[in-house]
Amino acid sequence: MGKQWFLFDVYNGRIISIGASSTATTLRLSSVTINSKVIENGARHLVDHVTPFHISILCFLLNPYRDFTKSNGGYGKVFKSFVLGRYTVFMTGREASKILLSGKDGMVSLNLFYTGQQVLGPNSLLQTNGEAHKRLRRLIAEPLSIDGLKKYFHFINTQAIETLDQWTGKRVLVLEEASSFTLKVIGNMIMSLEPSGEEQERFRANFKIISSSFASMPFKIPGTAFHRGIKARDSMYAMIDSIIATRRNGEVIQQDFLESLIIKHSKGTNTIDNEDNKLTDQQMKDNILTLLVAGHDTTTAALTWLVKFLGENPAVLEQLREEHLQIQANRKDGTNLTWSEVNNMPYTNKVISETLRRATILPWYSRKAAQDFEIDGYNIKKGWSINLDVVSIHHDPETFPDPEKFDPSRFDAPLKTFSYLGFGSGPRMCPGMNLAKLEICIFIHHLVCKYKWRALEKDDSVQPTLVRMPKNKYPIMVEPL
Repeated sequence: MGKQWFLFDVYNGRIISIGASSTATTLRLSSVTINSKVIENGARHLVDHVTPFHISILCFLLNPYRDFTKSNGGYGKVFKSFVLGRYTVFMTGREASKILLSGKDGMVSLNLFYTGQQVLGPNSLLQTNGEAHKRLRRLIAEPLSIDGLKKYFHFINTQAIETLDQWTGKRVLVLEEASSFTLKVIGNMIMSLEPSGEEQERFRANFKIISSSFASMPFKIPGTAFHRGIKARDSMYAMIDSIIATRRNGEVIQQDFLESLIIKHSKGTNTIDNEDNKLTDQQMKDNILTLLVAGHDTTTAALTWLVKFLGENPAVLEQLREEHLQIQANRKDGTNLTWSEVNNMPYTNKVISETLRRATILPWYSRKAAQDFEIDGYNIKKGWSINLDVVSIHHDPETFPDPEKFDPSRFDAPLKTFSYLGFGSGPRMCPGMNLAKLEICIFIHHLVCKYKWRALEKDDSVQPTLVRMPKNKYPIMVEPL
């Protein structure tokens, strides 16, 4: 049999098999029923040249959200494949999670996909490793701290109320509405963008193109989605450059993330004028874009899944509503949600954790072996790709009995470390975790206190994108309580 290559297009949900005869076969994500001839040829190739798991690994690639430990033929929690011209190791389990995410001894580095590398830029927090990563994270951490977020509380609260006021009596696509809400929040937080107007529309248009470029093949040819993404990124950077110049000239002063970076990292502002304690403009821009992309998509998905799971679990919704109505009842007449109230929502935080467990918004974490090491009796070689399957960790029945059930009481007691990865773990734990929780708690408070809703479609399918979202965008009909 001649050589055959498999190109896995995760974004569009297909595998393209190109053989020596120049023929091509497309296998759709929605179906694992493949023409018998394709199964025979493909399986032989996978057994002889790629992996002993033949159709098992093919099914894993076709559906990256499945729990591969249930269907890998009994090969255990670690197996190796040959994907896109390189060895790739797939892992699951708490011990694998601990090794890969703890950063111990510099065993692994982040394995960012090529389009992400190109769009986010070389100075992105997601591109750095080791001491460089620690330094960069320290320099941008302060505005994302709990104290640093207080100044954005009123804006987030106002936007949540205004967004939900427009839902009454309408058919709403929760994913689109959540996307609009989170984009307004993060745009205002980072550079004080108003929620409407020409500048907001330009920002939104560029961001949508940038975001969609992650779901494209990495061909920088005019007219392709990837090329449009790079051009939109450059336009976004020009916008940020203009804002930075205006701020430095003293024309405008804002209390936002960008202003804090400009002040903190301008020359002469530190007691010791050490370049190790400063960010360049390019570092600021790359990491502003990183925060925009990472903070928007994940929080949008979390909000959408949470509304879906609440609608499907009325007992959980009722208990959550009781917590929020009690908060409202304890408040003086005429006052609105307060910062202290948001920080005292114990059941809400359990619901958020269970949402992130059940949905597993980031289905796997990708790393690259920075050195040779051993795990579970297997030798991992430097340079190999390593994928940690988070879905199977979050659905491990030993840690989470009846894992398909939506049950916030799982979080009544602390879990073992590295068994729950809702915001990651270790040195690369999500730096925007506090912001995401703040947005969700505020939004959910106003939703459950004022509104009821019903789903208009029963569809559990998932978009084949890097961030896991409901494919139908979760349409609902909303009415006041």
